[in-house]
Amino acid sequence: MKILRIVLQSKYFYLCLLFISLIYLYIYSNIKYESKYDFSESYIIGKIDYYKIDGNKLTIDISSKEKIRGMFYFDNLDEKNDFINDYSFGDLIRVNGSLKLANNNTIFNNFNYKRYLHYNKIFYLIDIDNISIISKNKNIFIKMKNSVYKRLSLIDNEYIDTFIVGKSYKIDEESYNNYKINGVLHLFALSGMHVSILSAVLGFVLKKLKINKWVSFFILSFVLFFQAFIAFFSASIVRAVFLYIFKKIYEYANIRINIIYIFLLVFCFMIFIKPFYFFDLGFQLSFILSFYIILFSNKFRINGKVCSLFFISVVSFLASFPLIIYNYYEINIVGLLNNIIFIPFVSSFVYPLSLITFIFPFCTIIFEKVIYILEYISSVSANILVFNVSFSKISLISLCLLYVFLLLYLIRKKYVYLLCYLIFCIYLYFVPFNVGDNYIYFLDVGQGDSILIVDENKKSIVIDTGGFIKYNNEEWKKKNREFNLIKNNIIPFYKSIGLKKIDYLIISHGDFDHMGETINLVNNFKVEKVIFNCGPYNNLEKDLIKVLDKNKIPYYSCIKELNIGNNKLYFLNNKDYGNENDNSSIIYTKLNNHKFLFMGDAGIEVEEDLIKKYNLQDIDVLKVGHHGSKTSSGKEFINEVNPKYSIISVGKNNRYGHPNDGVLENLKDSKIYRTDEAGSIMFKIKSNKLKIENCCP
Repeated sequence: MKILRIVLQSKYFYLCLLFISLIYLYIYSNIKYESKYDFSESYIIGKIDYYKIDGNKLTIDISSKEKIRGMFYFDNLDEKNDFINDYSFGDLIRVNGSLKLANNNTIFNNFNYKRYLHYNKIFYLIDIDNISIISKNKNIFIKMKNSVYKRLSLIDNEYIDTFIVGKSYKIDEESYNNYKINGVLHLFALSGMHVSILSAVLGFVLKKLKINKWVSFFILSFVLFFQAFIAFFSASIVRAVFLYIFKKIYEYANIRINIIYIFLLVFCFMIFIKPFYFFDLGFQLSFILSFYIILFSNKFRINGKVCSLFFISVVSFLASFPLIIYNYYEINIVGLLNNIIFIPFVSSFVYPLSLITFIFPFCTIIFEKVIYILEYISSVSANILVFNVSFSKISLISLCLLYVFLLLYLIRKKYVYLLCYLIFCIYLYFVPFNVGDNYIYFLDVGQGDSILIVDENKKSIVIDTGGFIKYNNEEWKKKNREFNLIKNNIIPFYKSIGLKKIDYLIISHGDFDHMGETINLVNNFKVEKVIFNCGPYNNLEKDLIKVLDKNKIPYYSCIKELNIGNNKLYFLNNKDYGNENDNSSIIYTKLNNHKFLFMGDAGIEVEEDLIKKYNLQDIDVLKVGHHGSKTSSGKEFINEVNPKYSIISVGKNNRYGHPNDGVLENLKDSKIYRTDEAGSIMFKIKSNKLKIENCCP
């Protein structure tokens, strides 16, 4: 026992353990895993490991030979309610459907869903045709979990779901986005704060009941483990639970040790039980924040609750800053102050009241009043106290360097290292992007168009924004947070490449798939000028003009050319053909002697007029008209422009059947890139040479 005590108090033991765990992580993450399934299988039999219902969409993880994630859409409300009433975690089910692979991100620097699934050991998805139950769950612990979820469904409050089992996706889109803007979203992910409050409350009750400390410890440990179990062992809460347990074991065993070593022990333990935890952003943020808060607490003594709260907020901001900009390319500086308001309010009122309401549902009325206050404060703050700063994508070396500066400041207590941290942050903000090079991006926005041009002087031109038609579904079909491509993909992409503003936003024409997300873009980005095509404004364009007027953004229509730095954009279509497609702005430009032609949705009649009026031979890159529809890209026109590369912006499995086989035949002498197959395509012109990259799904 004495030897064990000496080992557990030795820093070398923890350093060796850390080294071994990192070697194990490296080996484990480089093992090539092969799925036990293949595409020939048309049904899966397994147990329900997890499921989520959002609107009419069911996402379900099935544990069988390996974990598989399935998607199913309910046809009606009765079918949805039948599933909720009849199915539960642990049930053995059979699903019929077709297996498929997940896609990588198709826009550069965006979230990679395929990699995310891989880290969760999910290799295949299944589109489910029907589900049938084979047998009900008999496991006592899973029955307890099902009871908790059943009770939550009866209370029916998204914040209770969030604080008890971590279902933050149930919070409505507007409120969720406000919390995100305010930089307080971490308060709604089960973590150390929630574990501390829960353990403190239960510990107080057990102490009042005069229960032995070891018995209390086992009761508390069971409750905390069960909390992690019903929250599907999310990384942040697992970290908090193990830290509490190991800390208490050392305390009760009277082994004096620096809390940092216990912290390292928890880190290594989690890596050994589930190595892919390491790649979870929740895991990374949880450990980084806790690590630096502990270090700062050991080095500096802070007196007073307000000072302590401010201190924790500052440290959390400095520690999370590198990871936030590395993953999201943007941070709200005012979030530093928001935490001082939101942390005590959520920890002192909202979370404890959520536990009380879960036990005593009649408190729901009081809880809803408190949530109303929380959402109101968040809404006001998100609309007034916002100072977002965006960064281009930083390298892993830059990320590590920021943390090294922060660590050196803590160890040596010299402000020069903190100054280096701040100076390097400023440098990363102003770091130049693509100076001296031209970039042309054809972005995958599904069945729509969106093009970004960034020239050698950092002038930026956006041609169209894409747009998804939102159908007016019945209330039960509506999702809590609708998937929005422009918000979730394009804007982060712009920021990831260091784009600070859009000099010209060009709307080729007024169809939704070309300008449906323009207002979102204007509301989320600084836009200098907007250019419309020829012809009368339709309703979509009029709605946009109201926003432009409100924001005092100048706009023009039916222009003939634009001077952008050393380059010119020529607008070749100045005729009103009487319909939006043929009225599309057709843009020609030459960048470093490479010719580009963007056709919008113009049809064959317009093409015929173009080749009569202009000399458009030997185009290097042609943005094919109307997504490869048979109404455009006539053989005579294609023979005339003779494109070297042809870009077709088209949605996967679109209902229009684009691109047309005849069009593909007309373009066969060029190299064809389709966004549904190649993802986003980037043309980089450097030293007068054309380099092509794509973001393949």
